[in-house]
Amino acid sequence: MILPITQYGNPVLRAVSAPVETVDDELRELVANMLETMYEANGIGLAAPQVGRNIRLVVIDIPEDEEEGTEPAMATINGELRPVRSIMPLVFINPTLEPYGKQYLFTEGCLSVHNIRANVSRPDHVRATLPQLDGSVLEIDCDGLLARCLQHECDHLEGFLFTDRVSSAAKITLTKKLKKLAERY
Repeated sequence: MILPITQYGNPVLRAVSAPVETVDDELRELVANMLETMYEANGIGLAAPQVGRNIRLVVIDIPEDEEEGTEPAMATINGELRPVRSIMPLVFINPTLEPYGKQYLFTEGCLSVHNIRANVSRPDHVRATLPQLDGSVLEIDCDGLLARCLQHECDHLEGFLFTDRVSSAAKITLTKKLKKLAERY
């Protein structure tokens, strides 16, 4: 089922999300609906607050054609170097991220901030602990689009949007557009 995507101005996007306590059929159905919603909206990531649920749940699916470079994107997954594609779609709860490395500027957009894109500076690497619905845990060390997407989506769990991470000059430029979005809510 396609879920409505929460838009800029809705206070649910600014709340810190609660940990997922129980994995049950209701949560698995939410995951299936979030994936369907993300695909329908042509997104590569979606956090539960973006569908109105303040829980620490994220889905990510980076298509091969979105990956950088000509070689398949690789990441260290549970100590083994593997293609990023091998873990997609990525579904996780209660993540822990440790971004590190050089800051890198990249243009980001968001399904909850309709038609606005801006350059955001983020560390280029992430070490992540991503509990899975089946109780297993993925330990990932990655860079590139997956590192950026993990940071972007996990920001939603803390009540942050990519627009909070742009430069002061960019914030001035975006203010009018964001105000219009918030008025629609």
